[in-house]
Amino acid sequence: MGEDLIRYDLMVQDALRGVVRKVLIDAAEKGLPGEHHFFVSFRTTAPGVKISNRLVERHPEEMTIVLQHQFWDLNVTASHLEVGLSFGGIPEKLVIPFEAITSFWDPSVDFGLKFELAGNDAADNDSPAEALAAQELNEKTDVTDKEPTESTPPDDTTPQAGAEIVSLSAFRKKT
Repeated sequence: MGEDLIRYDLMVQDALRGVVRKVLIDAAEKGLPGEHHFFVSFRTTAPGVKISNRLVERHPEEMTIVLQHQFWDLNVTASHLEVGLSFGGIPEKLVIPFEAITSFWDPSVDFGLKFELAGNDAADNDSPAEALAAQELNEKTDVTDKEPTESTPPDDTTPQAGAEIVSLSAFRKKT
């Protein structure tokens, strides 16, 4: 097979991040419609991420936030989102570049996107089922490791086996 000089994989990933951006822009402008709410996982030490040191200490690699009932000042730009959340009763402002987001999930409609990290060969080989299993593990770990806060979701929002997780590797031709 020839070398992909166009880098379709990067274009698809950018387009899928555009879906997240559009959904968050709509939520910032109009609020969350119906029962929609979002789990957003991101790399805490990625370039451009701005969170408190105490959050980085608790989540040194990845963190999942929930945008549901108690968040404020959601602002979405072309490159990042800013949001206010409370952790252990302490209000925080988070700045998260879209490039730092590793997954996005709306449990109200069982829709999710999983983004691959550059140079992550293991993710390239994940089937959609493996991606879902990894997503479920990440979500459960992030939710249960947190002390109860206003931004911690109830236990019944854990991803179900029927959730539709779309991994970029699903679009790749296997050799």
